[in-house]
Amino acid sequence: MRLLSRAMIGILAGAGLFAGAAHAEEGRLRIAQQFGLAYLLLNVADDQKLIQKHGAAAGVDITVEFVQLSGGAAVNDALLSGNIDIGGAGVGPLFTIWDRTKGGQSVKGVASLGNFPYYLVSNNPAVKTIADLSDKDRIAVPAVGVSVQSRILQWASAKLWGDDQYNRLDAISVAVPHPEAAAAIISGGTEITTHFGNPPFQEEELAGNPDAHVILNSYDVQGGPASSTVLYATEAFYKDSPKTYAAFIDALEEAAALINADPEQAADIYLRATGARIDRKLLLDIITSDDVTFKIAPENTLGLGQFLHRVGAIKNEPSALADYFFDDPRVAGGS
Repeated sequence: MRLLSRAMIGILAGAGLFAGAAHAEEGRLRIAQQFGLAYLLLNVADDQKLIQKHGAAAGVDITVEFVQLSGGAAVNDALLSGNIDIGGAGVGPLFTIWDRTKGGQSVKGVASLGNFPYYLVSNNPAVKTIADLSDKDRIAVPAVGVSVQSRILQWASAKLWGDDQYNRLDAISVAVPHPEAAAAIISGGTEITTHFGNPPFQEEELAGNPDAHVILNSYDVQGGPASSTVLYATEAFYKDSPKTYAAFIDALEEAAALINADPEQAADIYLRATGARIDRKLLLDIITSDDVTFKIAPENTLGLGQFLHRVGAIKNEPSALADYFFDDPRVAGGS
């Protein structure tokens, strides 16, 4: 697993070192994921070889490759350049790439990775809400103006200051991978005073620095539990690799069932897959939290897309899940 920036993706693709293709291919699956517990379904599917298992049941020998990226912008670049088949990122980047490719490569959602509250955590005692943030603060997000954290922050800003001020806090936001941002919040003494993260990094920050505190909860902005991290692909992959696509969905569904039935095993898989040094009890507390749900049907995603259209961040307005998610009976019941 490796971390690649947007620039590095371009270099590797241009040099032919990051295997890419202009078309989908049955039996090959290249998946981009990012950091955090939001990607536990992928960790479990990989660890248990569930994609290969369901592919074999359908008569397809599937070769699975994973690449670790940081930020929705990097994931979107990799998908559009044909270097991956499925991207894992926030629903914000999904709306961006759906809007950009509508009528062309036609990127849509494949499945949710579950519901997780994302916390905006500050180690600045003077900051109690986003209204207290100033030019002296720096907000770490995976990708400024694109990541779901950045988009939710824009939504919160619009609610506080008005739609014309939706991107007000972009000016003090910086793109930093979650592990580095969490380390900065815990240690203090850096320009980064605030981090819009995801589990388990946000919980580690709260446990590791007595000054760390939550100033915004994504669920409060989104109007309740929501699927902030999703998987998406091009229409070419959806249509040209139906058996591989179906095996992937089957694998995700089985992974969710395993996590819900045996969180202890799921925690061990996460630790093994990521090499994270997080306290195991803290990890289990997150996995079993009432605020966290592992499932593949998206929930409460439409509102963000409609907000982005309202402020002009995307041109096309989504009106239903079917606009921006591929058809699958296990996903179609989402919202």
